[in-house]
Amino acid sequence: MLNNLIFVLNCGSSSIKFSILNPKSKKKYLSGLVECLFLKQTYIRWQYLGVEYKKNIGSYISHQDALNFIFDKVLSKKQDILNNIIGIGHRVVHGGKKINKSILINSETINFIKEAIPFAPLHNPANLIGIKMVIEKLPILSNKNVAVFDTSFYQKMPKTSFLYAIPYIFYKKYYIRRYGAHGISHNYVSYQASIMLNKDFNLLNIITCHLGNGSSVSAIRNGVCVDTSMGLTPLEGLVMGTRSGDIDPSIIFFMHQQMGISIDKIHEILTKESGLLGLSGKSSDFRYLEKHYSTDKRVQLSVDIFCHRLSKYIASYMCLMDKRLDAVVFTGGIGENVSLIREITLSKLYLMGFKIDIEKNLLIKNGKSGLITIDKSIPVFVIPTNEELLIAQDTIKIVS
Repeated sequence: MLNNLIFVLNCGSSSIKFSILNPKSKKKYLSGLVECLFLKQTYIRWQYLGVEYKKNIGSYISHQDALNFIFDKVLSKKQDILNNIIGIGHRVVHGGKKINKSILINSETINFIKEAIPFAPLHNPANLIGIKMVIEKLPILSNKNVAVFDTSFYQKMPKTSFLYAIPYIFYKKYYIRRYGAHGISHNYVSYQASIMLNKDFNLLNIITCHLGNGSSVSAIRNGVCVDTSMGLTPLEGLVMGTRSGDIDPSIIFFMHQQMGISIDKIHEILTKESGLLGLSGKSSDFRYLEKHYSTDKRVQLSVDIFCHRLSKYIASYMCLMDKRLDAVVFTGGIGENVSLIREITLSKLYLMGFKIDIEKNLLIKNGKSGLITIDKSIPVFVIPTNEELLIAQDTIKIVS
């Protein structure tokens, strides 16, 4: 029966995920994904009542264009479902210094999200576009929109993890600290891992790797996140699709002072022209990189650097565990589907006690979950993330 449905919208930096589901029964009635925004070909895939659809919706499509297509072409004829939506949940990357939990969206909330734009310059503006357009398209539910924040998951991190080694006044006065991102995903797969391990979540020690166009690693000790790779903004940490991840800060001074590049342009380079795209010179899309890994040396180098950085983070987070590590989890578009990344990364961690099962690793993709290591290894799981379900569950609590 169609009732108590939640519409979940996740506007990312280069994609849009959407779904309509019942958070209690977990039944999903409609779901979809827009990929490759602002590129030559933008695709939308959606599923409705078990039937799958796919369409190329144009070139260099913006968030606004894609959302118009979703509402006008995908949702407009689903009135029976739309009539039973009781709330809309929005994934918002950064809550800044003022928000540490999911909250109802009003003018004050929107101002908080705007204030946090400097902390998530690629994401919060996209999140705000989604919020604005949903309110316009579904005005009858304008007071039933909920913001669910990635940064909420990291509120209990110790100061030893979230403070930077700069004058303390920058934290006290300007709240410069590590905030993290992908918290909704890390939170969800952590709970799933506790179920798979048959272990009390409050005793769980795991390392979770969310790998996609944006990538991050989190260390969870006794059910609490104690460190994460992303920082003040989602630019810090791993090599990502178009983001540099960790660099020597002096590179910025060198580019500005010695090369005459403006600060705005440096920011654009580090966020939109670096990472796998900058290293390979070809693409940030791992489907392309995996296909050309053995034939293109630059592609191979970019993938190897990605895995090198990832393995270093996993190894370093092992020292944060309470005398034991229960498991490592791979999730996200890359983590769930690219067996090559998992194999290369775990091979670098052999001395730490990781031994991959090659056949299992190759088989797990496209929504499958399971163990990819042999019996004598520290367990490594692939667990598909379900941020939409967690967002829907938070949303229905608030709007009810």
